[in-house]
Amino acid sequence: MKHAGIMVLALLLTLGGCAFSRGSLGDEIKTESVAAIKKGVTPKAEVLTLLGAPDRVLQVNGRDLFQYYRYDAKAGSLLLILINFSRVSIRSDDLFVLLNREGIVEDVLFSKRTEGMEFRFWPFGD
Repeated sequence: MKHAGIMVLALLLTLGGCAFSRGSLGDEIKTESVAAIKKGVTPKAEVLTLLGAPDRVLQVNGRDLFQYYRYDAKAGSLLLILINFSRVSIRSDDLFVLLNREGIVEDVLFSKRTEGMEFRFWPFGD
């Protein structure tokens, strides 16, 4: 009977597993499309043609602010019977296009941080 308990414990310890997952939210923001937008020149219609509908539209002092975003998440998990360890990394690409009251691009702010994001399996520190 003693050996059966050890066998059951050994079996339970080996039932764990690993999981890797990845998810994205939003469309890729193409650098070429952003580069085609010129401050003080590009009209609202051309921004919509280049980038499509914004993910979010805000009003700032009577001006439109278009926000485009893409989030990328990667997770690695060690799944055990009683304890699970996971590490999730999330990065985003963000583009803000500020239009003046006449509908011409006033400013463009762009950050691209999702490139080269790696899976990091170990849940403790770097």
